[in-house]
Amino acid sequence: MNANLSSTSRLSADAPATARLTYTVEEAAKALGISRGLAYQMVREGRLPALRLGQRRLIIPRAALEDLLDVAARPAASEAPGW
Repeated sequence: MNANLSSTSRLSADAPATARLTYTVEEAAKALGISRGLAYQMVREGRLPALRLGQRRLIIPRAALEDLLDVAARPAASEAPGW
C-alpha cells in the first residue's frame, strides 16, 4: 500500500509499471490526512472524484488526488499580487 502522494508525483515514463492507479477511500483519506468519514462525505458531495465498481466498491483515481492537491496548492486569484 503506497499512500504517500505529492502534487509532483505525475505519471511519467520512468514510473514503475507497478505504480498504483487507484486507491480505496480509506487509503485516499490517509494520504490526504483526513478522516475516513470526511473522505466519504467529499465523495458524496462530488469534491473527491470516485469510481464505483459494482454496487459497493468505490475507488479513487490517483490522478484525482493529484489534481485535488494541485488545485489546493495554487494561490487563489484574490491572493495573487495585484501588479
